[in-house]
Amino acid sequence: MYKVVDLFAGAGGLSLGFKQTKKYDIKVAFENNPEMQATYRLNHPDTDVRGDVCAADYAAIQEQYGAIDVVIGGPPCQGFSNANRQKNRAVNKNNMLVKQYIRAIVELQPKAFVMENVSMLKSQVHRFYLERGDEELIEKYNIRARETPLPLIDAQYMFDGILNIIQNRQEAERYLWPDTHFSELNIIYKAARNIEKLEKALEKHQRKLLNIVEIHMGPEIENPIIAADHEAFQAVMDYYNGTIALADLEALIEPAIMFQKMLIRACEIIDNNIVVDRFEQINGVTAIVRSFAVYDYLTAILGAEENGYVIDSDVLCAADYGAPQKRMRFVVIGIKKSISEKIALPIGSFDEEHYRTVRDAISDLEDVKPVVDMAEDVGIPLEAKAELGALGQSLRNTAVLRNHIITATTDTAMQRFKKIKQGKNFHSLDTAMQINTYSDISRTQNTIYLRLKYDEPSGTVVNVRKSMWIHPTLDRAISIREAARLQTFPDSFVFCGSKDKQYQQVGNAVPPIMAKSIAKKLASILRKNLRRSEDDGGGQPQ
Repeated sequence: MYKVVDLFAGAGGLSLGFKQTKKYDIKVAFENNPEMQATYRLNHPDTDVRGDVCAADYAAIQEQYGAIDVVIGGPPCQGFSNANRQKNRAVNKNNMLVKQYIRAIVELQPKAFVMENVSMLKSQVHRFYLERGDEELIEKYNIRARETPLPLIDAQYMFDGILNIIQNRQEAERYLWPDTHFSELNIIYKAARNIEKLEKALEKHQRKLLNIVEIHMGPEIENPIIAADHEAFQAVMDYYNGTIALADLEALIEPAIMFQKMLIRACEIIDNNIVVDRFEQINGVTAIVRSFAVYDYLTAILGAEENGYVIDSDVLCAADYGAPQKRMRFVVIGIKKSISEKIALPIGSFDEEHYRTVRDAISDLEDVKPVVDMAEDVGIPLEAKAELGALGQSLRNTAVLRNHIITATTDTAMQRFKKIKQGKNFHSLDTAMQINTYSDISRTQNTIYLRLKYDEPSGTVVNVRKSMWIHPTLDRAISIREAARLQTFPDSFVFCGSKDKQYQQVGNAVPPIMAKSIAKKLASILRKNLRRSEDDGGGQPQ
C-alpha cells in the first residue's frame, strides 16, 4: 500500500476516496478546524490527525512513518482577484497555504501528489501579490510577474500627508479603529442601500453603537480622517436623537468607512511584506504591486529539475465520475519524472445523458423523517430497501442513519417552500414574498431557496443550510445526510460538530467517488511504472 499524507484534509472526502481503493494507507492528515478534525478522526481512526500544517515537521514524519509515497490535499486558495470583492481585506490569509502545500512536496519528495482546488485556480486571473522573500524565487524559477494596481482611496478623499500615513504602519495605526468598531459601523453602512434593513440594523445594534460613539466623540481636530470619524459617529448619535433622517446617514458615514478601508489595506500591505513598486496619485491613491499566477508558481517550482515532477491538470466535473452533482473542481496531479515521463487524470465514465441524479442519491430517504434538534440525532433505524440503484445501494450502507438533520422551518420559509417548484429558486417568488430578506434582491444568487430537481444532478453542493436548498418533493430543507449523499459520502460516514459546521463540512468536501477515480488511476500508473523499474533491475525510483 502507498503511504499518504493528506493536507487540509477537512472532513476527509479526499482521504475516503483514496482509502476506498484499498491501495493507500493514510498515515498523517493535517486539519486545523476542531469540528473537521473530530469528523476525520471518527471516520479515519487509524490515521494520525494533526493540526496546523504551518508547523508540520516533515523530517519527523518521515522518521516515524518512513518515506511518504503520495501527498494529497486541497489548500484553501482564493487569490486576490475574486476573493473579498465585497469585503474590506485585500489579502486573504489562506493564500499562504498553497505555499505550505508546495513546501510539503519539496520536503517529503513523494512519488506523486494530487491537489484539488477551485476551478478558477487554473486561470491567469487567480493571482498572488509578490511578497518580500519571493523575489529571488520568481527570478530563479522564471515565474512571470506583472504590475497590478491595488486601489487604496478615491480622489475625493485625498489630502496632504496621506502618503505618509499609508506607508507608515505606526502612523496608520494612530487612526485605525478596533475591528469591532469598524464591523459595527460597516454593518450600518452596508445596510444603507435598503431602508428597511438599515432601520432594523440600527435598532439591533443600538447599544453597541452608542457605546462606540462615546469613544470616538472626542474634541474636533483639523485632520481629515479624525474629522470623518467625528462626522460619522455624530451622525449615528443624531439619528438616535431624532435630529437627522435615516436617508441622510449613508453619506455621513461613508468618508469614515472609506478611510478605514484605506488604513486596513495599507496595514495589510506592510504586515504581509507586499512589495510596492510605487504609489500612483491619479484619481486617488493606488499602490502598484506585482502579482503572479498561483498555477505558474506551483508548476514552476515542482516542475523544476531539483524537484522533478511531470504535471497534468484539468477542471473535472464530479458528475462525470458518478456523483449526482455537477461540481467543478480543478485537480493537479504530479509524478516524479524518474517514475513516469507522463501523467494524466482519469476520464469520467459517465456522460451527460447518463448522469446520476438527485433521485438516485436521496429518494430512498423520502419516507424517513429527519430530526431538527441535534440532541435527537441518536440514529434512525433503516430497514432494507429493495430496488435501489447502484448509487443508492453503495450509499445506504448502514442499518442506522445519522446526520439526517434539518433546520427548523419558519413560517416565512414554509410559505416560500410551497411556492417554489423543482428547479426554481428565490427569484421565482412574487416580489411580496422576496422583501425583507436580502438587502439587494437583484444580486441574490440563483442557488438561494433552490428546490432540487429529482431527475437531474444537483449543482455544486455548498453549505445548503445557508443557501436554503429545498427537497425536490417535500416542503422542507435538504438534510445534512441528503447533502452528504449528493457528495457521495456513504451513510456510515458520520459528521461531528454543530448543525452549521456539519453542513459546512459537507459543502467543503471533495466527492469521495471522484477522489476514488483519481486514486485508482494514480495507483495504476505507479504500479505499472514501478514494476517496470524493478524488472529493469533499477529498484524503486525515488
